[in-house]
Amino acid sequence: MKEEYDFSNAERGKFFRAEAKFNLPIYLEEEVLEFFSQRAEAKGIDLNILLNDLLKQDIALVRAIE
Repeated sequence: MKEEYDFSNAERGKFFRAEAKFNLPIYLEEEVLEFFSQRAEAKGIDLNILLNDLLKQDIALVRAIE
């Protein structure tokens, strides 16, 4: 790395987008990932769809008992 960088022509916030959405990675334990990957494959659906559906069901259950 250089000791000094020239930022005299820099533009603050050039790449900032207020409406940008970030998809944060979720890290599953190996046994959990393997189990749900097998379930998703058996059902012929994408793993993301399966996990989102299960989480939505959990949200509904939590809301029902609040």
